[in-house]
Amino acid sequence: MTIALRYAAYSDVGCLREGNEDSGYAGQHLLAVADGMGGYAGGEVASSIAIGSLRQLDTPDDPRAEEMAEVLQRAVERANESLAIRIRQEPQLENMGTTLTAMLWSGSQVALIHIGDSRAYLLRGPRFEQITHDHTLVQTLVDEGKITEEEVATHPQRSLILRALDGKTPVDPDISISRAKPGDRYMLCSDGLSGVVSKKTIHETLATQNDPRAAAKKLIELAIRGGGPDNITAVVADVIETDTDREGPTLAAQTVGAADQRDESTGPNETSPARRAQELRGGGDTAEMDPVRADAPGQEPDDRPYEEQPYDAPVPRDRESESEYRSRSWWPIILVFLVVVGLVAGGGYYFGRQYVESQYYVGASPDGETVSVYQGIDTDIAGFSLSEEIESTGLRIESLPQADQELVANTITADDREGAVRVVGDLEEAANGTSADEDADNGTETEESG
Repeated sequence: MTIALRYAAYSDVGCLREGNEDSGYAGQHLLAVADGMGGYAGGEVASSIAIGSLRQLDTPDDPRAEEMAEVLQRAVERANESLAIRIRQEPQLENMGTTLTAMLWSGSQVALIHIGDSRAYLLRGPRFEQITHDHTLVQTLVDEGKITEEEVATHPQRSLILRALDGKTPVDPDISISRAKPGDRYMLCSDGLSGVVSKKTIHETLATQNDPRAAAKKLIELAIRGGGPDNITAVVADVIETDTDREGPTLAAQTVGAADQRDESTGPNETSPARRAQELRGGGDTAEMDPVRADAPGQEPDDRPYEEQPYDAPVPRDRESESEYRSRSWWPIILVFLVVVGLVAGGGYYFGRQYVESQYYVGASPDGETVSVYQGIDTDIAGFSLSEEIESTGLRIESLPQADQELVANTITADDREGAVRVVGDLEEAANGTSADEDADNGTETEESG
C-alpha cells in the first residue's frame, strides 16, 4: 500500500491587520504553519524564515523513521539560528518571533513538531481531536485547574505565548511520531482561525467538505465572518491510497502568506519591509506577546522577601533649585492643559459617535430567539450600550445551520445597513435550505413507513 497527500493551503490577512505575518506551506512531504509576531515587518520576517528553513525538508529522499524527529529538531534549530543572525544584522527586529507547527512525512510515518499556539487537528472517521498543546499562559492555567476551558476565551492574557522561536532562547518544541492511515484528514492553522471558529464548527466543516481546498476556504471564510481580528492561515491535507484513489495526490508545493511574498533564505533584503522596520513603534504586537521569561537576561533573581528588598528612594533636589522650582507660577500651564483636554474630549466624543453610528451588525435579538439587525458596536461602556436594534427579522436562530448559529451568536459585522440586510438574506437562504432538507428527510421516512 502506497499513501500520499492531497492538500491545500490558504492564508488571509483578516479584517483588522494591515499586513500578513502568517506563513504556510504544503508539500508532498511537509506541512507547516508559522504565525509571526513582533509588529510591522518583524512578524512576517520571522515566519518566513521559519518556513524557508523547513521547506528544504520537502524532498523525495525521505528520512528513515527513526531519524525523523532528529531531522525536524535540527531544522527548527537552524531556523532559530537564522532568526538570531537576522537580529544581529538588523537590531530593530529584536522583538520578532514566530510560532511553528509542522509535520514531516515518510510513507505512513509522521513526525509532528510544535512550538507556540498554532494548532494541528486530526479527523479520523468519527473521531476529531487537537493533536498539539498550546504553549500559552491560559493553557497552563487550564492544565493546573485554575481556570476552565470556557474561561479561556475571555481571559485578559489569553494571547500570552510562553514558547516561540525568537532567535534569543533555546528551542524547546514538542515532538511526536505517529502513523497515518488512508482516510485521515489533518488540519494545521494559526490562532486567527482556532481563536475565532469553535472546535465544534471546525469539526463539522472538515467532516462535511470533501475537498481539502473547499474545507480550507470555508474555514477561513468562517473566521472572517466571525470578525477576522488576526491573520488567518489553514493547511488541510487528506491521506490517500494512491492505488485506489481516482483523483490522486497533489504534486505542486504551495507557499502562502508572508513566505510567499518574500525570500528569507539569504541575507538581509535591502528593499524588504524589514529595512523599513527602523520606524517600528516599540512593544510589538498587542495581540501576541514575546515569550515570558522569569527574569531579565543577565539579571539574577532576588529571592529575598519583598519587604527586605532594597528600596530606591528618590534623589532630593538641591535646596536652592527646589525653592526656585516652587516659586514658579504653574497656572498658565494648567489652564492650557485643561483647554487641550477639553478639546480632545469634545472631538473624541463627536468623531466617536459618528463612527459608532456608521457601524452595523447582525446578531441575536434581546430575547435570544430570533435574528436582528443592529446599528452601532456590540459592546457596553459603563453600562451604556453602544448599539441599538433597528430591525427585528423574525428569523428564528434555531432554524439556522449550527455554523450560522454560532456566527450569529458572535455577531456578523457589515459595512452598512444594506450589507446587514444582505447577510440576513443569506441566513434566510441557509435556513430554508436546512428546512428543505428536513422536509425531504421527513418525506422519505413517511414513504418508507407507508
